[in-house]
Amino acid sequence: MHRRLALVRRPSPRIAEGLVTHIERASSVDADLALRQWEEYVAVLQRNGWQILEAEPVDDCPDAAFIEDQVFVHGDVAVLCRSGAPERRAEQVGLRETLEATGYRCVEIEAPGTLDGGDVLKWGRDVWVGQSDRSNAAGLAQLEAALHEGLRVHGVPLTKVLHLKSAVTALPDGTIIGYVPLVDSPETWERFVPVPEETGAAVVLLGGESVLMSCAAPLTASALRDRGLDVTTVDISEFEKLEGCVTCLSVRLRG
Repeated sequence: MHRRLALVRRPSPRIAEGLVTHIERASSVDADLALRQWEEYVAVLQRNGWQILEAEPVDDCPDAAFIEDQVFVHGDVAVLCRSGAPERRAEQVGLRETLEATGYRCVEIEAPGTLDGGDVLKWGRDVWVGQSDRSNAAGLAQLEAALHEGLRVHGVPLTKVLHLKSAVTALPDGTIIGYVPLVDSPETWERFVPVPEETGAAVVLLGGESVLMSCAAPLTASALRDRGLDVTTVDISEFEKLEGCVTCLSVRLRG
């Protein structure tokens, strides 16, 4: 099965009420602007060959657009997460049905385990899981049990930022990039390259040598282009006010 689906969920009209933990709450979050930014983000995915799979809206959940936190996929397995933030657990609505309809076998993280998908970084046979207020050791163990044999699952300390993938992500060649002030242990990765801007730490792999990142990190974008990457930038300012980044807004379903 060869496909490129992107699972997304449109922002809640209550997005301004979203949780913040490691930053000060912004004086305002513009819900209308957030919707327009989300629509452009989705359009970029479509222009790069991704078919959009839109999850059922959950308008009563302010953080609903950050769908990456609700599911982690590998192979034919979709792990339905259980956030360490109880307020976010209602965001699971409709996801099992949507994912099973596309051929995934769903496994749920159960108490006392907690896991946010934004804490899970995968490259090759390695999976790193941020150990944070949102994702605990029991959640890591359940994730490891749910995945195919042969994967190496590593716990990573996380104390300076909400989610691991807000601090580090992988480039198409497997190089890990990160914003050092937010990374507890850069030595975790043999090929770690620091980036000069916090919002530059997160990239979405679009396929081939193409990546998507925030327009708020022009120095990082230039550095990645110097590495030979095709970089597309988007404005996600309203989501960044809520500790969001480009990876948070979709789950890429490759098969």
